[in-house]
Amino acid sequence: MTGYAGADFAFDLRRSVAETLWTTSGWSTAALTPGTVCGVGACYAPPHAAPQAGLRVAFEADGERVEDNAVPGIAGGGLLLAGGTWQVDGIERHGTYHRRDAAGRLVSLRVRSTLTPLYGQPGYALLIHVRNRGERALELRLLPELTSGPVGRVPLGDWGWMPPLPELAGRTRAELVHEGLELSLGPGGEGEFALAVRIGEGLSYGSPRAWALESRRRTAARTADALARVPRLVTDVPGLDAYYRRSLASGLVCLWDNPAFATSPFVATSGIDGGALCAYAWDTGGYAPHTLALMLGGAAGDVLETMVKADLTDHYAVAPDGTGTGVAYAYSGWSLVMLAHAAACHDGLDPGLLTRLYETESQLADRFPAVGHLRDYGSQHNLLEMRGSGWEHVVASPNAERAWSLDLLADLAEATGAALPVAALRTEAGRILQAVGSELWDARAGWFRSLYPDGHSELAYSVQAFDALRAGACTPEMATALLSHLRDGAFLGPYGVSSVSAEDGPHYELGDVDWSGGGAYTGEAPQLAQTLWERGEDRTAWDVLSRVLWLGEHFPYYPQDHYCDRPAAPPRGRRANVVAGLTGAEAVLTGLVGLRPRPDGALDWAPPAWLPGAVELRGLRYRGHEIDLRLEAGRRTAAVDGREQQAGTTGDTRILEGPDE
Repeated sequence: MTGYAGADFAFDLRRSVAETLWTTSGWSTAALTPGTVCGVGACYAPPHAAPQAGLRVAFEADGERVEDNAVPGIAGGGLLLAGGTWQVDGIERHGTYHRRDAAGRLVSLRVRSTLTPLYGQPGYALLIHVRNRGERALELRLLPELTSGPVGRVPLGDWGWMPPLPELAGRTRAELVHEGLELSLGPGGEGEFALAVRIGEGLSYGSPRAWALESRRRTAARTADALARVPRLVTDVPGLDAYYRRSLASGLVCLWDNPAFATSPFVATSGIDGGALCAYAWDTGGYAPHTLALMLGGAAGDVLETMVKADLTDHYAVAPDGTGTGVAYAYSGWSLVMLAHAAACHDGLDPGLLTRLYETESQLADRFPAVGHLRDYGSQHNLLEMRGSGWEHVVASPNAERAWSLDLLADLAEATGAALPVAALRTEAGRILQAVGSELWDARAGWFRSLYPDGHSELAYSVQAFDALRAGACTPEMATALLSHLRDGAFLGPYGVSSVSAEDGPHYELGDVDWSGGGAYTGEAPQLAQTLWERGEDRTAWDVLSRVLWLGEHFPYYPQDHYCDRPAAPPRGRRANVVAGLTGAEAVLTGLVGLRPRPDGALDWAPPAWLPGAVELRGLRYRGHEIDLRLEAGRRTAAVDGREQQAGTTGDTRILEGPDE
């Protein structure tokens, strides 16, 4: 079997360590109420926002009230949560009630709820299936209670990093719809209640059951489209398959399909909890461009067009309506070029779009003052948003990434025929990389310094230095010095990577896991592993990636960031999901397996010399071909459209020639 279907992403809720779980249809999202079998919390369906909405239910069995809010511990006496399953199209939970009523009669119920976020309209459906396990008939009533709080219609341009506040927007309403609230159940009998919560004005015809069925059908179709070109991973390496699947799920829950949005699909940075529904260029293109291009199925060019049209010289992200939001971001130009390069590899790129992209990159660079061949990228406002000073102004990264992007633009011009100054781009890229090494490198510290406008410099041991290494800014001696810091107790913890070395006293702290230490943004560890694979540091690369495999066992989709010294994510105030979670799959495809797509449409294969076990990709679809690859100790094989090739045992292999070769 090749490829994936939605059922391949089922996740046992008993394994979850997420504070709250969400589900999305690409049109609406809804949150579970923790500890309940049927409770539902906040709901977002842009432009509608209901952050304080809550649906709770109780049951009345022959006059005996059964609450669905049992607290943990011996005092809990209501309906008891027993487990469930997260799926890409909704969440199923089940629970049990097995107690005697006031008259001493046993009431035994099995309850299963299925939460489905609606597609094509704002809201969700909740189907509640009940089985009477007792030996007598029961008259059962459902007692739902909807408390919506403020519900607003928030303009699409106002959906930024934080979930929107409906109190500041046009008010609307949430309504509860049901198909009956009473059941008569004989011994062993079963029945189902069907409810829906809809947000906004107007009425959709149909019923909660019909809406749920249609939403699941549409989600299945959307999922199939997104996964049509993505290969199935088959491996005997413990934990790797789960990590890869959950990485793909992290991408699936970031794809929105509302025709009112600037593109369809629209790639949100996060969005499942209402926050970061906007598309950051950095997250969209900078972390997993090849995996995202596979999932977009040819629509990466549309995403690029939208980002180029938005004024990213003054904004870090594109809101769902296509307008810019936030401040200028130092990494945007490089990230757009990375996505363009991936789009060219997988689907080809229009020369006209490349020309506009080149103009955008130039304008973004000019947004920041030149310091010789380098740029002053400003303060934390425009960079990593650390809570202290340190990695600011003239820094190795993203100056090195800019050099990389200029080289990639030259490659793309040669592949597409776009009229760009190829020689000048390569010359400037070389000058930037030389300046990064000569002006920022501190040989004694074995690290890059940051230069400030007032003339002083600072050493901040940020994980971003490894991105400068990946971009080609280091001599072999510099690379050795940088990698010497990649050790336990410094950048490495048992459960991941620290964004700032724990040995960096002035900058390391535990309050900003994202970029100041104690953990990292979810894309950082796999991207670091990918960097190491690209350098031939196979065992070290696997050591880094293996530290985050626990995420695949304990999250249905990956959160914004996580700790590196314990298996957990920050509890509050962070985004529940992030598109950079796709970086895990990217590291597997282009790092561990060694795929090398080229902008001329060719596909090379550069597998590592050392592997942690057998690894196989089935059903990779590239340029109209289906490709299967298998790696194991001392042997590798490739098949294109079912025809096996001689791949040898060492060295790089050309799997496909470009269309014009």
